[in-house]
Amino acid sequence: MTEKIRGRKIAPGTATGEALVTSQSLSFYGGVDPETGIVVEKGHELEGQSITGKILVFPSGKGSTVGSYVLYQLAKTGKGPVAIINQQTETIVAVGCIISDIPAIDKIPIDKIMVGQKVHVDATNGVVELL
Repeated sequence: MTEKIRGRKIAPGTATGEALVTSQSLSFYGGVDPETGIVVEKGHELEGQSITGKILVFPSGKGSTVGSYVLYQLAKTGKGPVAIINQQTETIVAVGCIISDIPAIDKIPIDKIMVGQKVHVDATNGVVELL
C-alpha cells in the first residue's frame, strides 16, 4: 500500500528513488563535497554518506548562498540528489534546485519517511508518494 502526502512545489519535476533521510539541517557549502556528493560536515548524521542519486530528505538548508551553486555543480556532474524533500525549504536550497532542475517539495512531515524507503516525488503537482 502506498501513502500520498501533499506538499508545496518548490522546483517542478518528478523522480523516484531511495530516501536518504536526516533530522538535521544541511549546508551544501562546506557540508557536501561538490566533487563526490559525500556529506563531509563533521558530526552530521549523514557524514560519510553519498547523496548521489538519492531522494534527499532533510528539515531545511543552512549556510551560505554559495550552497545554491554547490547544488548546481553536484547536479551538472551527476553527483547530486534526484529530488529534495524538506519540511521548510529556505531560499538557498530553493534557488539551487530551480537552477539545477532538481525536483523539490516542502511542507512534508519528513518523520514519515524512512531511510532506504522507495519514494516517488511529483514536485510539479506537490505530491510525495511513499512506496
